[in-house]
Order: sequence, then C-alpha cells, then structure tokens
Amino acid sequence: MQENNYLKSYLNLHFIVFIWGFTAVLGALITVREASLVWYRMGLAGIFLVIYLLYKKQSLRLPLKSVVKLILVGFLIAIHWIYFFKAINVSNVAITLAMFSMGAFFASILEPLIYKRKMLWYEVLFGLIIIAGLFIIMQVEIKYLEGILYALFSVFIGVLFTLFNGKLIQQHDSTVITVYEFFAGFLFVSVYLLFDGKFNAQFFQISGTDWMLILVLASICTAYAFTASVHVMKRLSPYTVMLTTNLEPVYGIVLAYFIIGEDEKMSMPFYIGSGLILITVILNGVIKNKIKAKKQLE
Repeated sequence: MQENNYLKSYLNLHFIVFIWGFTAVLGALITVREASLVWYRMGLAGIFLVIYLLYKKQSLRLPLKSVVKLILVGFLIAIHWIYFFKAINVSNVAITLAMFSMGAFFASILEPLIYKRKMLWYEVLFGLIIIAGLFIIMQVEIKYLEGILYALFSVFIGVLFTLFNGKLIQQHDSTVITVYEFFAGFLFVSVYLLFDGKFNAQFFQISGTDWMLILVLASICTAYAFTASVHVMKRLSPYTVMLTTNLEPVYGIVLAYFIIGEDEKMSMPFYIGSGLILITVILNGVIKNKIKAKKQLE
C-alpha cells in the first residue's frame, strides 16, 4: 500500500512538472510582464483556492507562528516567479527552463543543512553532472547571459521555498498552506508595484487573449499544480522533487517549439546538455528505488 502511494505521488509529480513546462510557454505568450503578471497570478490563484476551501468547508485557522513562516515563504515564491518571468522575457523559454537543472545541485547542498541530515554522495555527484550539462549550454548560448543569471537566481530562491514547504507540509494541509503563501506573495508584489508607480489605468487594460491565458495560468498551472506539488512532498523528499523538476525543460522546450515556433530552436550542444540532465534524472530515480527495495529486504 505504501509503495503504491509512493508511485502515485511520483507519477502525479511528473504530471505537475509537465504543467510547469507549459507555464513557461504561457509566460512567453502573455504580454503582461514580470511583477504585474505575478500579481494577477498569485491573487487569482489565491481566490480560486479560497473558493475551493469554502466549498470543502475547511478551516483556514493556523497558529500565529506557522502563519509568520508561511508569509516569509510567500515572499520567496513571489520573488522566484518575478525573476522566472523576467528570465523568459530577456532570453527565451528554453534557456530559462534549462537553468532550472541547477535546482538539484542547490538542493543537494541546502537540504542536508536545513533538514540536518548527512549529505548523500550520489546527490552531490548528480548535481555536478547537471552543472556539466549547464556549462555545455552556457558555452554556446552566452548571448543569453542576462536571462541565465535571472533564471539561476530564480531557481535558487525556488529551492529555498521548496525546502521550507517540505517541513511545513508535515504539519498543515497543503491547500491551506498555499492560500497563505499566495496572498502573502500577492501583498508583497502589491507593495512593490505601488511604490514603483505601476498601478494606473493601463495596468488594468488587458486583452481578452491575455485574460484567457492568465486564467489558465492562475487556475491549472498555479492553484492546482502548486498545491499538488506541496502535497506530494508528504511522501517524496525535496531533493527528489527538485531533481524531477529538471524534466520541466524537456516538456517546456518541446511545447515551446510547437506552440511558439522557430524562436525556441536552439543549437545542438544545448540539446546535448539538456539530454545529460535528463539522463541524470532517470539515474536518480533508479538508484533511489534500489535503495528503497534494499531497505525493505533488510
């Protein structure tokens, strides 16, 4: 039974990662930019989740200490998404998603520190292999350096909030957690936009196509996918979540090529580096399954 639950969570995670790959494509198609897009995304997603909780008649009450932690995580999520969309806008979907491969390496270093467990040799090794794939990509795509740096900063912040959520999910419901985080991030972005003078008549003038894409982004790609990703962390480690997320470039790059077109076509070394990352993800799954099977036999 426990093994079936683990497999179900793992398959669900892959479906979520596929949705995240589509999220990057939406970010490229929507004309609303960076912080403004995150404002709409987090606000609408938060509203959708509150409606869901009201329908389920589920309480939103949490201890003050937990609320403070969730507010801080919400700020991190907002910063992560702002730089994610910024990276897409100054480079493209393929480059931005390829940089997310660094998440596994960051997780292999940060997870042992935050969770106070020993560092696993194969996690660090896989992280180093992923860096090798990253260097192959960077050598041939140096013209996208600004986008690469924005994406790397985004993924570092992403690893931090994933690790923090890995602890919080053990104590509270995933949907309730996400509601607090989204509205905290929404508040953070609101303050930023207010001081930046972005709230004007033009801010709310959005085309029908953009509204449709934003609603898809906020509902399926955010409210559902983010909550589901937090939920699977009850059974999967943050490192496994981060490493599986490295498939996001594969899904996203393929979707971007067919939806956006030739602008997303990259050089052969780029695909070699991405392939190296994909092989690493598969190896991680194989090794982790062998270790689990060995422990069950002991």
